[in-house]
Amino acid sequence: MPSSATDQSGRRGQDGPRGRQLAIAETVIRNGSMSVEDLVSLTGVSAMTIYRDLSVLEDSGVLTRHRGQVVAVASGLHEADADFRLEQSSAEKQSVAAEAATLVTNGCSLMLDDSTSGVWLLRALPDISNVTVVTNSLLVADEVAACRGAKLVVTGGEYQAWAHSLMGPTAVRTIRSMHADLAFVSASGIFEMGCYHPYQEVVEVKRAMLDSAETRVLLLDHTKFNRRALFKFADLQEFDHVVVDDKSSPEMLSHLRETGVQVSVAPSPGGDGGRR
Repeated sequence: MPSSATDQSGRRGQDGPRGRQLAIAETVIRNGSMSVEDLVSLTGVSAMTIYRDLSVLEDSGVLTRHRGQVVAVASGLHEADADFRLEQSSAEKQSVAAEAATLVTNGCSLMLDDSTSGVWLLRALPDISNVTVVTNSLLVADEVAACRGAKLVVTGGEYQAWAHSLMGPTAVRTIRSMHADLAFVSASGIFEMGCYHPYQEVVEVKRAMLDSAETRVLLLDHTKFNRRALFKFADLQEFDHVVVDDKSSPEMLSHLRETGVQVSVAPSPGGDGGRR
């Protein structure tokens, strides 16, 4: 029987259409595919409401409908839009960001890619007024711009609406002309110790940031493991730190540590601290 869109989605505290849509998306992703009838039964709303929700999720690139089934879009081919990703698995991303924030020191320079983890990282920092942020993400740029005195460098480049970010040769050249203290990046999937993303233009920006930073940090939640996308942009051994959430399996943590990278495990809210 499919797992519940309300009981197991982690969205019980988020009410309204958006909370329901996130719950539907995560339930379908977890089960692979579901019927509209299943979703009506699990959510307790009408079929018309479900169809409206599915239309929103299809526009976000998360789900598609095929022969009467609602199907999760293959992660190897597509990436959901930035607004959806910002809310997806937000509790895990917040805990990972809080752990990663301990690596940021006063006066340092950061490179943050278009992953929404960068937004959560900035929100986890007690003060960013003496930090310089280099980014191609307009979501990240908005966070920095809202802080008086913060130093911000936006890469320039071609605007990609789905990511709210700037990509292409201009962005890559700008990044490669700099050298930052820290680069924080994420991945769409981790498979056999490689880091993957479905879009080449995103991979080029991530690669440029990794090549232009003194310390490289990978931010992950447990949903990214054993997933592979079209383009590989790095090996795990290339990172100095990997920060994961505490829902990551012991086997995966063991594999991560075998690479020699420093692994930090972010505690869930109310937990007793990360394990290293």
